[in-house]
Amino acid sequence: MDVTITGLTKAFKGNTALNAVDLEFGGGMIGLLGPNGAGKTTLMRLLTGILRPSSGRITVGGHDLGNRAGRASVKRMLGYLPQHLDLYPDLSAREFLDYIGLLKGVDDKRARRAQVDALLGQVSLADSAKQRLGGFSGGMKRRVGIAQALMGDPRLVVVDEPTASLDPEERMRFRSLLASLGGQRTVVLSTHMLDDVAQTCSRAAVLAAGRVVYDGSTPGLTAFAEGRTYRIDTGGPQPAGDFSIANAAATGDGMRYRVITDTPPPKAVPVSATLEDGYVALMRDARAAREEAADGGR
Repeated sequence: MDVTITGLTKAFKGNTALNAVDLEFGGGMIGLLGPNGAGKTTLMRLLTGILRPSSGRITVGGHDLGNRAGRASVKRMLGYLPQHLDLYPDLSAREFLDYIGLLKGVDDKRARRAQVDALLGQVSLADSAKQRLGGFSGGMKRRVGIAQALMGDPRLVVVDEPTASLDPEERMRFRSLLASLGGQRTVVLSTHMLDDVAQTCSRAAVLAAGRVVYDGSTPGLTAFAEGRTYRIDTGGPQPAGDFSIANAAATGDGMRYRVITDTPPPKAVPVSATLEDGYVALMRDARAAREEAADGGR
């Protein structure tokens, strides 16, 4: 499923959430990264046809989301798990998925029930199929959310912040589930958690302040921190300097910091860059570029 986004801009009452976004991707999983407020959820809502762009164009499988016929065609091939999914607490998991199947046009009752049972097994909820959703844990509800997104065998699946608020065990379970969704589908995973993308997506796009600042392989993010990552050990206060802290950890006699900088402070020791370091370096560079642009406009 090919998705092409060209010159996409979305403004809300003078606030530009997305600014001239260009992206193109096909089958498999792509991770959409960025800090809170970067525009990720706005992009997801535009991609699913919930919002209309201020300008620009989105095509999904050759269908233009800018017209009603295109939106109707994309809706039939789309699965969507929003950041906040409202479930019906008095319905069981099986009843809820059966209802979603009807909404998605899976009219044959036998085929729909078979699909519901298969999806409940896929998300490890077969033993809880008759339990009311109101009694589900947060992780179980997110797994129901993935199951409803997969009803109707969609070719495009959009997942927004799926592991937010999950405990570590559920987060690992959910990542394994997400990693299995690729194959013949196109899956867009939007998150501010780098580990979610690192463990499930070979490709990543990074948004900052409504713009795409990186589009490439996930491991390729590491390059932004190569030759710019240092370790600082201190037993006193946090060191000062022109750097961004990528990580801080307590040691037996103080603190150890990993920092990103082009001007290392005294006693800083160069270390090999990690993916996390690369992401921090990219965000640092993006902020610097915005500040330089703002200064130039004064």
